[in-house]
Amino acid sequence: MTDAKNEGPPRLTRLTFHGPLSEARADNLVRRLAGTGPGTVLDLGCGWGELMLRVLAAVPGAKGIGVDVNAEDLDRGRRAAEARGLAGRAEFREESARGTAHGPADLVLCLGSSHALSPAAPPHRTSEALRTLRGLVTDGGRVLFGEGIWQRPPTPAELSGMWPGAAAEELHDLAGLVDLAVAAGFRPEWTETASLDEWEAFESAYQADAEVWLAGNGDHPLAAETRERLDGHRARWMAYRGVLGFAYLTLVPVR
Repeated sequence: MTDAKNEGPPRLTRLTFHGPLSEARADNLVRRLAGTGPGTVLDLGCGWGELMLRVLAAVPGAKGIGVDVNAEDLDRGRRAAEARGLAGRAEFREESARGTAHGPADLVLCLGSSHALSPAAPPHRTSEALRTLRGLVTDGGRVLFGEGIWQRPPTPAELSGMWPGAAAEELHDLAGLVDLAVAAGFRPEWTETASLDEWEAFESAYQADAEVWLAGNGDHPLAAETRERLDGHRARWMAYRGVLGFAYLTLVPVR
């Protein structure tokens, strides 16, 4: 048996989705997307592909490909697919999404992964990612695009507490994001944003495993760096709490 005292903190086991997404919103998204009858699903920057797997479970016969560069997350997705009887319909590939040869697909998921599609610096990255997504979806298909937005303009003091180099110009507000989607060749079928409850659940679950581990392993060789990482992330979260938002756009390609 492995001695947990000799291991580092567990990673993200409390997270179902790697983003501020509740079960209720996920159910609605899956129902809406599955209702279009996609035969193929492409998940870019998929992580462990939880939403893709749920769509596949809701659409018998549909096949999906998830693309990511994180091997650990991809292994988690493969285990989940196997456990749910979806291994024959879900494929996880460790590769970059930039210039992907996969697609066009009937449903393309890109949730918090615009950086996986474009090397451009924000805010230009968002529009480039949307143009790329337009070329990866079939006519009559759907794109589910999840992207960070400002809920309101951040103050200089708030920006100083966020990630290094945070600037008001690097994110759009919701109206600006929707306008970019329209300019890229889409019509917005559904527009929604994560609630504060969803953000708090996500950020708490993001840290929870490591926080509990740290509380019981203060003398571990990894304790100091774990404490620094957790305290730094929590400080950034408190700076952007209520300011940083996340939009989910269900997009229909214009023919």
